Amino acid sequence: MGARHGLRRGHAASACPFIAFAAAVLLALPGLAAGDTHYYTFNVRMTNVTRLCVTKSIPTVNGQFPGPKLTVREGDRLVVKVHNHINYNVSFHWHGVRQLRNGWADGPSYITQCPIQGGQSYVYDFTVTGQHGTLWWHAHFSWLRVHLYGPLVILPKRAEGYPFPRPYKEVPILFGEWFNADTEAVINQALQTGGGPNVSDAYTFNGLPGPTYNCSAQDTYKLKVKPGRTYMLRLINSALNDELFFGIANHTLTVVEADANYVKPFTVQTLVISPGQTMNVLLTTASNPASPAYAMAISPYTNTQGTFDNTTAVAVLEYAPAPAGNLPLPALPLYNDTGAVTNFSRNFRSLASAQYPARVPLAVDRHLLFTVGLGTDPCPSNQTCQGPNGTKFAASINNNSFFRPRTALLEAHYQRRYAGVLLANFPTTPPHPFNYTGTPPNNTFVQHGTRVVPLRFNTSVELVLQGTSIQGAESHPLHLHGYNFFVVGEGFGNFDPVNDPPRYNLADPVERNTISVPTAGWVAVRFLADNPGVWLMHCHFDVHLSWGLSMAWLVNDGPLPNQKMLPPPSDLPKC
Repeated sequence: MGARHGLRRGHAASACPFIAFAAAVLLALPGLAAGDTHYYTFNVRMTNVTRLCVTKSIPTVNGQFPGPKLTVREGDRLVVKVHNHINYNVSFHWHGVRQLRNGWADGPSYITQCPIQGGQSYVYDFTVTGQHGTLWWHAHFSWLRVHLYGPLVILPKRAEGYPFPRPYKEVPILFGEWFNADTEAVINQALQTGGGPNVSDAYTFNGLPGPTYNCSAQDTYKLKVKPGRTYMLRLINSALNDELFFGIANHTLTVVEADANYVKPFTVQTLVISPGQTMNVLLTTASNPASPAYAMAISPYTNTQGTFDNTTAVAVLEYAPAPAGNLPLPALPLYNDTGAVTNFSRNFRSLASAQYPARVPLAVDRHLLFTVGLGTDPCPSNQTCQGPNGTKFAASINNNSFFRPRTALLEAHYQRRYAGVLLANFPTTPPHPFNYTGTPPNNTFVQHGTRVVPLRFNTSVELVLQGTSIQGAESHPLHLHGYNFFVVGEGFGNFDPVNDPPRYNLADPVERNTISVPTAGWVAVRFLADNPGVWLMHCHFDVHLSWGLSMAWLVNDGPLPNQKMLPPPSDLPKC
């Protein structure tokens, strides 16, 4: 990665939001050489936005909701200058970008950087190396990503193309959530009372709720298509707390990519996508459509024992203009149909070809077992709490609920000043084994700490993520920063270390950055710790992240110069 130059003139160098956005479109056009540097400016401001007949002031990037699309090619450098004009702290994560040796650009507040305070600025400067496909960017402080998010499209190198016929058109579709209430007030109240937070009022397609919601028919996303053409939908689940089913009435979808990794194509009528995940799907339109328009719909998948937003959002696949209100909906599964989710997720396989090999570690240096689930904290003596049996809700990995440090972990690691910031004793197996998916233990209190797992450079890791039934078994989408991993196995019940590993898929396992731990089940992943730094791993349900369902890996430098962390930039924010 090149040295930090500050903002000099380039293809997209501009402090002007609409020029920066126009540049985002221009960068997708032919004629730009690979290895280009793209400059963007993010002005984070409060903007009045109206949905469901409710107007509220929300944080936006350059006044846009959702935020601008960033388009680069594999091998390009991206320089994003963020100016924070709001009263909240903020930071930005480039979800799925590996950030090789460059954790300073990864973005999670108090992990790789102190947040950008109001009135301050920071430049994210990174190169996209060896990656192509659909990723996304979002805020990584509190619940601000509910409004601060957008697509990050990485085109292949110019000579490469796709391993499938080039689509007629490519369209990003971001699934989101809309709250009429102030989401910062929602989570702050929940953390105070110990109860579950209030749920969203609508789901959205590219920020629009559509005709199933109160006074929202005019706020309907419409995808205009031509007959007999193939479109690539770049799907992104940017919802805060919900896994989502998606389908289009009378149409099938062919999945060709997951989390910016090509997969063996498979065709479905309905898919499920977890928060944080991306998926490229090919949609071939009808040659002679029977109707001028068809409904696209999203609805939740959950087994939570709490409340959830059990609504359906609708958008329109439009061959010709038609009213959106009376279109037949696609047949989406019931909200708790774990069988449908399992049948879908078992289709994923890497291409594992000469050009796109699946480099899954075959020999394993470290075996780890992490329980993932909810728990409780005792209620302070001076208040009444609204969590289970008068306690407060919490969440943990191996019964450790992550405690936010006072300064950024990456800075502490780089300076080798660990005292009072972090402990390198995160439990690598459950401290109190129990029947994880059976009757939960009587004591569900969690421990709190800022603990990491240290790894030697180039350690091969096998991690089994085991769901628990504490406060109810549910799915947990786990996201690993700084890495992709290979999903080598999954199942229901408790992981069996003798009988389950022989059934692993080590030939063509899918490569992802976010995977859902099945409801009352487990998933096994492998990765090679070849990227030095401190890397967060967390549940991508923000309510569970707020309750402490996260941990960090501390990957030490290797012996060679190109195996060591880069030095921090001079404008790194202070806590």
